[in-house]
Parts: sequence; structure tokens; C-alpha cells
Amino acid sequence: MESQELGTKRACLECQSVVHGRDDKKFCSDQCRNSYNNRLNRDVNNYVRDINNALRKNRRILEAINVRDKVRTSKDELLRKGFDFQLFTSVYKTKEGKEYRYCYEQGYLEISPGTFMLVTKKDWM
Repeated sequence: MESQELGTKRACLECQSVVHGRDDKKFCSDQCRNSYNNRLNRDVNNYVRDINNALRKNRRILEAINVRDKVRTSKDELLRKGFDFQLFTSVYKTKEGKEYRYCYEQGYLEISPGTFMLVTKKDWM
């Protein structure tokens, strides 16, 4: 967007006060620039924040159950604690075709229907 004109003077895109300085300057201050961009990106930021919160919750659940870096647990236990199986940060496929899913460094592998092996990936730390 381009700055609006107030006669021959340019108006700040956020507060409409006069902008002084370079011809291509759009805001009167860093605060106005930040406020403008935060307002524009609010919906996107809220979506990303919600996903990050859910991923961190998944990680905390895995970490709380996996006290020995390699533990078996049930799908029911994970679900009771609020784990969301649709959210993970990465997938590691073994040569045998097994898929480890990770929430950051905390991972899980379904070893039989309803049973999971929880692991911690040490090389991330």
C-alpha cells in the first residue's frame, strides 16, 4: 500500500499523522509500523499461535509419559491426556517402512494397534 496524501504531505498508514523523512516512508514511527503490521497479520498470527500451542501440548504429554527416553503407552492414555495425533513436527521413516512421528524431539511409533513406543531423539539437543 502507498501512503495517503494530505495535500503535499504524506499521512502515516496507521495514525494518519504527518510523515517526515524519506519520500518512500509510510509510517511516522516504529510503533505505528508495528501496530499496522500486527493488525494486518492478526488472523494468521492467531492461527499459528494456536497450532504452536497444540504442538507444545503434544510435546509436554509425550515428555511426561516418556520418563526413560523409551516407554510403551496406549493410545487411550495419550487421548485421555489430550494428545492430538494429527499434529506433529516431523516424520522419520525407517528402511523397514515404520514411521516415527515427532513433536520436536519427542517421538512416537505405533508398534501394534493401540500401542505406542515413545522415544526421545537425543541429537536434537
